[in-house]
Amino acid sequence: MAKIKPGSTITPKPGVGLNSWLIIGFLFFTVPIFSAALFSVQVGDGTYTLTAYSRMLTDPGLSESLWLSTKLVFMTVGIVLLLMVPTVTWLHIRAQKAKRTVEFITLLPLIIPPVVTALGLLSSMPSFLKDSPYLLGFAYGALTMPYTYRALDAGLNSIDVRTLVDAGRGLGASWKQVLSSVIAPNIKSAIFGAIFLAVALVLGEFVVSSLLIWNTLPVWMALVGMSDAEGAVAVSVMSLLFVWLLLMVLSLLDGSRKVKINVGGA
Repeated sequence: MAKIKPGSTITPKPGVGLNSWLIIGFLFFTVPIFSAALFSVQVGDGTYTLTAYSRMLTDPGLSESLWLSTKLVFMTVGIVLLLMVPTVTWLHIRAQKAKRTVEFITLLPLIIPPVVTALGLLSSMPSFLKDSPYLLGFAYGALTMPYTYRALDAGLNSIDVRTLVDAGRGLGASWKQVLSSVIAPNIKSAIFGAIFLAVALVLGEFVVSSLLIWNTLPVWMALVGMSDAEGAVAVSVMSLLFVWLLLMVLSLLDGSRKVKINVGGA
C-alpha cells in the first residue's frame, strides 16, 4: 500500500489564512466575556473585589427570578420531548410530503414580532393561564420550534427511521416503546441538542416575558442593570458559566457508547 508523503497535497495542512480566521473567531467570543468578567470585579481605584457577586447572590430577587426561569425550563423541555419528538418522527414516517409545510410553520416564531406573539397569547389562552407564569412556557415552546425542529430533523435524517419502526412494531412493541426504546436512543445527540437550545432560549429570552410582565431571570437582570451595572454584569457572567457547565454535562451524558463486536465466533 502506497504511503502518503508528509509534503503531499493529500495531507490537509492548515494555512496562515485559516489559522488567522480561527484566532479572530476565538478572540471575537472570548474578549467580550473577559472584559465583562473584568468589569464585574474591578473597582475605581484599580483593585479587584468579588463584592458584586456576593451582593447579587444575597439578593432575594435572584433566587425568585431564577426559580421562575428554572420552572419554565422544565416546562419547555417537556414540550420539546413530549410534543416535538413524536411530531417530527411521525413526519418522517407518515407525512414526508408535509415536511415543507411544517418547516415553514416552524419559521413563523422568527417572523412574527414578539409584541404580536404576546398579544396573541393573551387573547387566545384560557383565563386561568393569563394570570399564570406558565403561559410563558407555551410561548417558549413555540419560540424554540425553529431550532428544536431542525435539530431533531437532522438527527432523524441520519438514521433509517422506517426500518427501525417497522422492526420494533413487527416485534410487538407499542408506539410508545418504539419512541422511547428504539428512536430516542438513536437520535440521542439530536435530543440533547434540542434540549440545550431550549434551555438557552429560556434563560436568554427577554421581550415576551417583559411584555407579559413576568420577572424572569433576563428581566430581573435588566432591571438590576438600571441601578447596579456591576451587579448585572456579574449575574450575566454567572449565567454564562452555568450554561457552559450545562453544556458540559449534556456532552458527558451524550458520550459515545462503546460497542463490543465479536468477530469469528457465535
